[in-house]
Amino acid sequence: MAVKKLEHLGIMVRDIGTSIAFYTEVLGLEHKYTMTHTNGVIQLAFLAFPGHEETELELIQGYNAELPAEGKVHHAAFTVDDVEAEFARLKALPQVELKDEEITTLPNGARYFFFYGPDGELLELFQPGTPGSAK
Repeated sequence: MAVKKLEHLGIMVRDIGTSIAFYTEVLGLEHKYTMTHTNGVIQLAFLAFPGHEETELELIQGYNAELPAEGKVHHAAFTVDDVEAEFARLKALPQVELKDEEITTLPNGARYFFFYGPDGELLELFQPGTPGSAK
């Protein structure tokens, strides 16, 4: 299996600026970068603990800010080396239901796809892009 680590935890927020300020000022996370999703609507901000790049917090504005607090965690993401190979592998497994039938590419070159766990939880396999290249 090619899963290497927990990539990030995605949390839906109403105001990305307010949330970035909260997580940096209150918890001491570093704001790495913000970008607009390929769909042109959703804003994504990535934060990490200083000196520890292995897991990030992803703030998501524009997806669904009306969920109750218990539903704000959107998905768990896992880093892979080859997202295309993993997409093909999971697509062939009868116990795996893909959320979409394609891989999404973000402006920074990161590529990902979502699938469902056994209880309907949303999971993501993620191949990182180049952090500074997003506009």
